[in-house]
Amino acid sequence: MIEILLGSLLGVFGFTQAVDTKPQPEGAVNISQPLTTSSATVNRERVQLEPMSELQFRNVVRQAYDYSCGSAALTTMLDYYLGRNLEERQVMEGLLRFGEAEKIVQRRGFSLLDMKRFVGALGYKSGGFKAEFKDLDDLEHPAIVPVHYAGFKHFVVVRDVYNDHVFIADPSLGNISFTRARFEEVWDQNILFVIYPSGQEPQNALALADRDLRIIDDRTVSLLAFREFPQITKFSENQATELGSNGNIHYIRRK
Repeated sequence: MIEILLGSLLGVFGFTQAVDTKPQPEGAVNISQPLTTSSATVNRERVQLEPMSELQFRNVVRQAYDYSCGSAALTTMLDYYLGRNLEERQVMEGLLRFGEAEKIVQRRGFSLLDMKRFVGALGYKSGGFKAEFKDLDDLEHPAIVPVHYAGFKHFVVVRDVYNDHVFIADPSLGNISFTRARFEEVWDQNILFVIYPSGQEPQNALALADRDLRIIDDRTVSLLAFREFPQITKFSENQATELGSNGNIHYIRRK
């Protein structure tokens, strides 16, 4: 009887050594594979899986309002390229304070000139340029560009160009990519807005990593765009924006 019990205990011990029975962290899986084709020795490795929803908006500030792609794109640049720690609301108020406030309210959106004035107040040099694709390909840092896509005008951040694909941080769709041909079709007037670092900024968090080197075909992007932007070419008729006397922006919903 004792021998049987001892044998059972040894069997359980051997099983727990061979198979990890401890609770796994959320998203973690164990992958086992033989070291060689003829080897009985198995190499076990733990891999952390990440939800696609988190990867989609990694290091991208998602726009809070239909018309706030400019402030969200600028916040993405300031936070993840220049190392600031700002929220979109703060950037919107800064754009209103240093930009052309009356025109912002009239057009229901921000311009590159508003961005230039605001980042200048933060101590950064910047500039808008008419560019060619080669200029974009040669850039060593991200840039904000206007695009005209799915019936609306929009600001996005070009992270990098790799193998004739343009990788973009889109304030509404997240991390996406276009083929060169498709990007040249939607690039609005070939305008490029660059912000120059002022000193020793942290490592560029918008730089491409291995996980980013994936291609999203135009059909998928189109479906995402029409799902996210059913009708936002103009400011919603049920909303209005007022500029407070202190320069803050207020959002009102009409009844």
